[in-house]
Amino acid sequence: MLKRLLITGATGNLGSVCRARLGGLAETLRLSDREGLGDAAPNEELVHCDLGDKPAVEALVEGCDGVVHLGGQSVEAPWEVIRNANVDGVFNLYEAARKSSVTPRIVFASSNHAIGFHKQTTRLDANALTRPDGLYGVSKVFGEAIASMYHDKFGIETASIRIGSCFDAPRNHRMLSTWLSFDDFIALIERIFLVPRLGCPVIYGASANSASWWDNREVAYLGWTPQDNGEVFRAQIDARMDPPPANDVNAVYQGGGFCGDGIHET
Repeated sequence: MLKRLLITGATGNLGSVCRARLGGLAETLRLSDREGLGDAAPNEELVHCDLGDKPAVEALVEGCDGVVHLGGQSVEAPWEVIRNANVDGVFNLYEAARKSSVTPRIVFASSNHAIGFHKQTTRLDANALTRPDGLYGVSKVFGEAIASMYHDKFGIETASIRIGSCFDAPRNHRMLSTWLSFDDFIALIERIFLVPRLGCPVIYGASANSASWWDNREVAYLGWTPQDNGEVFRAQIDARMDPPPANDVNAVYQGGGFCGDGIHET
């Protein structure tokens, strides 16, 4: 069991799931976001923090032997917004981990948008070239690079999870390939902290979807076997909407709508 597990972005979609379901991994959960954390449960510490505030992040990380880093900007946005949370914030987090009296093992929430401009006809593994589909995706490539450097130079272990579409159910045809169930997400995080040696793997965060584009064979040592499959939702999605046209970005690129001009769900 971890002594103290930090969850950043604890009020977000995935942060809320982790807050509710990861209590058994640690004696204490330290929960962080800029605002809105509510009341602390008996095993919780609540810390309001802006990831761009370097001294505050150092205080936040101190004493934590595990970090689930979900905080930051989660969709495409102006560079100034992305830079503060996803670039400066990630650097601040890793510098804090390096300086901490306890070296934490880190889960970094990367994204499928780090490889979004790969075609849906291409099957990817952890060695695939990054092809970000926007500034948000660029920031996730940066985070993976920071994690790699801090592992090689300072021995900080990180699992960079290229999260697909983590919701209660897939919401469109593209998500039949990218969906990650909450159960499979939590099981993955548990394995990351339980495995004796982690290293610095890149993991595709998706359930056992029949339509998957991603290959996780290189992280088989984690012992993570996703149980859910987006295919069970296909009939519901077909009844609710038509598939995108063959030339639509949602049918061409793995990043879907992020490869176009708008801002879409992940």
